[in-house]
Amino acid sequence: MGLNPAPVPHQMITRAKDDIIKPITRLNLSVVCSAASPVPRTHKADLADPQWARAMREEYDALVQNKTWALVPRPPGANIVTGKWIFKHKFHADGTLARHKARWVVRGYSQQAGVDYDETFSPVVKPATIRVVLSIAASKSWPIHQLDVKNAFLHGTLDETVYCQQPPGFVDSNHPDHVCLLQRSLYGLKQAPRAWYQRFATHARHLGFTSTASDTSLFVYRQGDDLAYLLLYVDDIILTASSTRLLQHLSARLHDEFAMTDLGSLHYFLDISVRRTTAGLHLSQKKYAVDLLQRAGMAECHPTATPIDTKAKLSSSAGEFLQDATMYRSLAGALQYLTLTRPDIQYAVQQACLHMHAPCDAHLALIKRILRYIKGTLDQGLFL
Repeated sequence: MGLNPAPVPHQMITRAKDDIIKPITRLNLSVVCSAASPVPRTHKADLADPQWARAMREEYDALVQNKTWALVPRPPGANIVTGKWIFKHKFHADGTLARHKARWVVRGYSQQAGVDYDETFSPVVKPATIRVVLSIAASKSWPIHQLDVKNAFLHGTLDETVYCQQPPGFVDSNHPDHVCLLQRSLYGLKQAPRAWYQRFATHARHLGFTSTASDTSLFVYRQGDDLAYLLLYVDDIILTASSTRLLQHLSARLHDEFAMTDLGSLHYFLDISVRRTTAGLHLSQKKYAVDLLQRAGMAECHPTATPIDTKAKLSSSAGEFLQDATMYRSLAGALQYLTLTRPDIQYAVQQACLHMHAPCDAHLALIKRILRYIKGTLDQGLFL
């Protein structure tokens, strides 16, 4: 930020007491900031942008260092999985730009069942489990840290033989017709989440954790008076322990096995803002709710006092059926996730979800009413 004097046409003239006429110098305030590069549509377009080119190079180097594949001649008759570059802006909790992220993702739909994949599974912790663990940690004043695993799916090992194309923009000039024989899993592979979970769960058990029967993504560590809980949501981890010493010890052991970043005290997780107060923890999804209103085209709608009309009863044939129910189902699903910190809309959302198979215009009116209620209660959240 700087103050730069600039001439202004038709400057105002003022007369001082000594009758000396002086022009008024105006100061123009200019702010210099780094803008985010627009998301490119093709890898060629982003190679021309230094920020996206740097992000692609970092992703490719990580794949090579991890020994994700070996270049081999293309086997005759083999199924070659295609892929593409995915570009995304990563933001801080306050909405400011954190970094440009490029990721090489294979197209899982081009895989063949029984040929290059078998069983699938995704490590997603249940919302109820998140609330319970955070409630325990808050009631006991335990430290809570958030860990982010770098390129989590690349840590999984494959049992199947999978071939994929070389990443565009980084094709080996000496072997342009070779293909990649995958030795590690990649984002987009149907078995990638399962391979990552198996690798992580094996190491967690080696550290002394045990997975629970109620939620396979909840791991419990118990050694004497030491107690810790670990929540796994794909590549995001919440770790809380009965002491700071134990938390640091377990975190260091995880760092020894996986490349990860300790993001410090939990403050933003899965679009959930976490704020510790003297009374406990306050969970809020305000940013998620604002984005949802914008997606629905209701960012400027008038709020309402209640999420549902208590007098009217919805039926399965309340009005005319919607010609395209895609948006209805998308909004209903998004509202389901919002109930994690908004129990006040659970009943209304449950009523809307009952008609996702064949929604009518009256059901859509209910969705809009819920969104209008959210508009007026954006700051509400859940205290633990």
